[in-house]
Amino acid sequence: QVQLQESGPGLVKPSQTLSLTCAVSGASITSISYAWTWIRQPPGKGPEWIGVIDYDGSTYYSPSLKSRTSISRDASKSQFSLQLSSVTPDDTAVYYCARVQGLYYSTMYDYWGQGTQVTVSS
Repeated sequence: QVQLQESGPGLVKPSQTLSLTCAVSGASITSISYAWTWIRQPPGKGPEWIGVIDYDGSTYYSPSLKSRTSISRDASKSQFSLQLSSVTPDDTAVYYCARVQGLYYSTMYDYWGQGTQVTVSS
């Protein structure tokens, strides 16, 4: 059974870097069949795609967040991570990691983490 679990601080100060990790079990993050993505949902708003890391380690980011975003992975630990720099209160959201079926630009997400609340506040 595939499981994803987000972890990281729930509170980040403005201007600091938000760092989250998604631990994956039951699947290989280097499998050619999948990519791995981060999505967030601010309060009262719809989901926002942040970026994705493909099976070969290639990364793709939302144009609106690209300058502040970095997604990386540690295949030996079966986990991938998100870093979002220079955060503001607008980055407050529930952050989710998910598995992408097929090509990296697919929107077929078949497994999700439970989500983790991140609040940006001093």
